[in-house]
This record gives sequence, structure tokens and C-alpha cells, in this order.
Amino acid sequence: MKKQFFFPLLVLLSFSLFNSCSSDDDENSNNSQQIAQVEGIVQSGTWRITNLNDSGQDETSDFTDYNFTFATNGTLSATNGTTTQEGTWSLTSDSSSSSDDDNDDNDIEFNIFFPVTDSNIFDDLNDDWDIVSTSATRIELFDVGDSSADTDRLTFEKN
Repeated sequence: MKKQFFFPLLVLLSFSLFNSCSSDDDENSNNSQQIAQVEGIVQSGTWRITNLNDSGQDETSDFTDYNFTFATNGTLSATNGTTTQEGTWSLTSDSSSSSDDDNDDNDIEFNIFFPVTDSNIFDDLNDDWDIVSTSATRIELFDVGDSSADTDRLTFEKN
């Protein structure tokens, strides 16, 4: 009698555990596919900044004439013909929930880092940006600070 009760319970429990794990695998697979897709887009050609709004201030003009190259090895270079600034970039899956993140819990972060001082214009680009949208010619990013007034927006367009 006990065997008849425990076997269906064991099957039900096993099915429940199997089903709950599969959604995580799907999300990780989906994020990996999205990362690969965005990497392919950003690594093709050079890009320019068409919008940089830093906490309500338009700072787009700071990057006029700069072309950005996102290399496959994770290096990032910005050059305007006379000045070149080197940095790094990466895409990561952010599976942590955060109160200042407007996206879902499994978004892709576009990480940009230039090793510069706080007073350098390239410091405004240093962040783990959330992706708003991507296309073959445009990448829109945002980051929310401590308040909605601290929201930063960054848009790259392909040259």
C-alpha cells in the first residue's frame, strides 16, 4: 500500500523539479543568443554617438567626430583623427534583480570602461548600460541612477 502512494508522489515531485529547471535553461540560452546577436552587430564597422544625455544634460557634442570601434577581443577605441582613447567593452547577462533596473530580471548589460579620471569626458560612458533596443544600425542604452532624474541615455549609430 505504501509503495502505491509513494511512487506517484515521487513521479509528481520529479516532474515538478524538472519543469522548474527548464525555464532557467531557456532564459540562459535566450540571453546567450541575444548576447551573440548584439556582439555581431556592434563588432561590425564603426559607430558614433548620436545621443548622450547624462542626468538631463545633453553631452552629445563632447563626442562629435569620434568614431568607436568595438573589437572582438573586448577592446574599445574611440578616435577623432587626432586623439584616440582606448577602453574595454563587454556584454553580460544580468540575472540579479535591482530596484533601479526597469528591465526584467534577465537583461543584457552593455559594459563600457575607459580608464580615465572623473573629469575626463569618457568617464560619462563608463557604466553597465541596459539595452533599450538594437538594430543593425542603432544601439540604444540607458542607466538609472539613484533617482529617475539620474537616468542616463546613450545612443550609438553605425557610420
